[in-house]
Amino acid sequence: LDNNRWPGNKRPKIVRDVDACQDPAIIEELMESEAFLCFGPDELAEARNRGYRRCSCCVAADGE
Repeated sequence: LDNNRWPGNKRPKIVRDVDACQDPAIIEELMESEAFLCFGPDELAEARNRGYRRCSCCVAADGE
């Protein structure tokens, strides 16, 4: 995930914002589960196009 900001959790179809996650343990757990995917382009809009919703604990200052 070094170059990706918006990994998606395949199980509940939630997208995480690596840059704005309030709890780093959430990202670590996602990586360990290997139940994630990355989007191309790496944007919230693309994740939403694929049916993912933004995680409520990954709140960015821009209010996206």
